[in-house]
Amino acid sequence: MSALNNLKLVVSKKYTTVSPVVQRRNKLANKIHQQLELCEAKKQGQIYAPKKLKTFTNKQTGERMTVEVAKRVKEWFWVNDAGKINLAIKYGAKTLPLNKKGANAIELATGDELINTLKSIKVAVLNGELDDAITEASNATKAAFVK
Repeated sequence: MSALNNLKLVVSKKYTTVSPVVQRRNKLANKIHQQLELCEAKKQGQIYAPKKLKTFTNKQTGERMTVEVAKRVKEWFWVNDAGKINLAIKYGAKTLPLNKKGANAIELATGDELINTLKSIKVAVLNGELDDAITEASNATKAAFVK
């Protein structure tokens, strides 16, 4: 029992549902983390190819098989005509507006600056600074499915 005496014990309840705002925040934070991994792999001269499991049915035997395949990750950044790196933040297929004036990209000088910017944007997303833009993009996507 001496091991339990050293721990801080509390009464807690695990929530089975998460609010949609927090769910969207976490989704965007995970995508930003993938972009960070992609940038760091490019910096080291490696290829970033996360794996995912894909299940399919063999047409001849009818057997269901699960295989590990490379997941496609699109880059959110590109080099503009002036040689600067532009970074757009995406939620699904939509590019998020980053301010009230409608700016949709961040201009950066180097790859290291790109990595640092992605890290700071991830913190901003987790703090809820982009909640309005995420909700707007999510609602626009939902509205496209309504007939």
